[in-house]
This record gives sequence, C-alpha cells and structure tokens, in this order.
Amino acid sequence: MPYTGKAFFVVSERILTVKFKADLMDEAAMQRALMRIAHEITEKNKGTEGLCLVGIRRRGEPLAEIIRSDIQKIEGVEVPCGSVDIKFYRDDLTLMNESPVLRKSDLPFDVTEKHIILVDDVLFTGRTARAAMEAVISCGRPRTIQMAVLIDRGHRELPIRADFVGKNVPTSRSELIEVRVPPYDEATQVCLMELSES
Repeated sequence: MPYTGKAFFVVSERILTVKFKADLMDEAAMQRALMRIAHEITEKNKGTEGLCLVGIRRRGEPLAEIIRSDIQKIEGVEVPCGSVDIKFYRDDLTLMNESPVLRKSDLPFDVTEKHIILVDDVLFTGRTARAAMEAVISCGRPRTIQMAVLIDRGHRELPIRADFVGKNVPTSRSELIEVRVPPYDEATQVCLMELSES
C-alpha cells in the first residue's frame, strides 16, 4: 500500500506538508532495478576482484545488502559490504546544514586499492555523496570509487554523477522522492511526494 497520508516538517520557520503524489516503483520493479545494477557493476569491473560495497546510511545500507546478495547469485562470490553514516537530514527537502556531517564508518575491510561502490537510495544535490567519498578516502586510498543509486532525481549542486542508476526521475524542487525499504519501512516501494506550505 502506498503512503497516502500527510506528514509535516518545520523548515526555516515554515511548515511544509508532504502529500503522496504517485507510485514510481513497486517491490518487483525495485528488485529488477537492483539486479540490473548488480549485473552492471560486475560487468564494468570485470568480475568481483577487489570489489567492496559501501551503503550510505540509512536506506543505502539495506540496498547495498540486496546488491551484494544479487552479485552472489550472479558470480557465486560474496563481496565485502560496509557502511558510512552521514548525519541524517533531508537533503532532498532543505539544506538544514551547509553540508552533511560524518558520524561513523563501519568498514570491515581495508579500502586501499579496492574498487569501492557507494550505494544510496536517492542522488539529489550530490552533497551526501561527496561526504561519503571523503569518509571512504579517510580510511585509505581506493583504486576507484563508483556510485550506485536507486533513484537519480537531478538538481545537482556538485559535479557528481552516479555510475549505476536504477531509475532517472526528473523532479521539481517542490517534490520529494521517498524510498521505502525494510528494516526502516514496512513496505518496499518508491513514491513521489509533493511538498507544499501549510
């Protein structure tokens, strides 16, 4: 079931209402997109040698685990998977901070000379991706850093692009992409939401 209610946010002393606008992907569509990304990752990197997945918390983390499972189905190899924690804020809603703040990295592997695949749910301004890259580089010197996202909604503020994209969704600034995935959500889906001032 899509989220059809309302949510309220207070941003810069304004009250914003978030309302459901459209379903973009159901669970099956998300699974197909992530499996395609897994195929593209292994194809571009000529297999799994030196490959490591890094999910950007929150929802990039379970997506990275799904891609890891898909790669195992394709290649028969379980690639290392870790995460970086960027201080949570709705980058697709407003700039609550000048830039994301790194909280914690959980990388159970040495990143040096590895092919790092950053995984996130939505690519928007690029600021979260930049912070995640800095977090990885602070742990060592990867051979490459690539990026996989379920949704690219445009509106970049930095020269950052995704190497692997599940779906391109052109949006306006008054719209919000909501990716829902367990364990953070009961449903598995992508919704387009509309922002308006109350």
